[in-house]
Amino acid sequence: MSERRLPSWVARSAQGAPPASARSVQPRPAQPGAVPMPSGLGLDSAAVRARMVQRLAASGLKSAAVLEAMGGVERHRFVDSALVNQAYEDTSLPIGLGQTISKPSVVARMIELLLDCDAARDGRGRVLEIGTGCGYQAAVLARVTREVYSIERLRGLHEKARNNLRPWRLANVHLIFGDGMLGYAGGAPYAGIISAAGGENMPDAWCEQLAVGGRLIAPMVVAPGRQALLVIDKSSYGFTQSVLEAVNFVPLKSGIA
Repeated sequence: MSERRLPSWVARSAQGAPPASARSVQPRPAQPGAVPMPSGLGLDSAAVRARMVQRLAASGLKSAAVLEAMGGVERHRFVDSALVNQAYEDTSLPIGLGQTISKPSVVARMIELLLDCDAARDGRGRVLEIGTGCGYQAAVLARVTREVYSIERLRGLHEKARNNLRPWRLANVHLIFGDGMLGYAGGAPYAGIISAAGGENMPDAWCEQLAVGGRLIAPMVVAPGRQALLVIDKSSYGFTQSVLEAVNFVPLKSGIA
């Protein structure tokens, strides 16, 4: 395995020596004005999250910014109390209403892909997230992008995400209750658009709201019962797309509920 540039706190924490300032990791926010996460006990241990970050790096994740963001967001705060012991395993977990929180490796992979484009590479662009869910991915995105617009069609999850994110007071995260298939024109154009649900066709609104130089990452149905990550890049000449690895996301649906 080639050497990864991990944040310095990762190696120390995994060996049982968290940063001197706190046992709860509070890495420097990627964006001005971002506030540190609230501290706690148990699964809030720096060592637990550091081991997850090391596994992500060993699996091939290269972005130091994404690794630090994944280590800084406490995933156990976004799952039900009965599932907290599985929070840092690389597995998806139910969050209610037939939806799931994605695997840490999938979240990290998609965000790394999203940031590797001209419009988002400098971290100053706006990002649109389709499918807020419990708010976990929005919290990670808040640490590596300037502004996050996140839209959710299920009112119950929209409220859950709002409650989960409220203690963080993230001024650069905007939660919208609405139909994600329509995107959100109010924040367009976006340097990146990332979807947490997979459909058979790419909504036209997403492509229209993507900035020139921007990138869209979404799971798409490529065959009956099969999904794969689709990457769409927008240039002044049009769109190019790439189909990557197989994934398994909840289906993309229209309307609100």
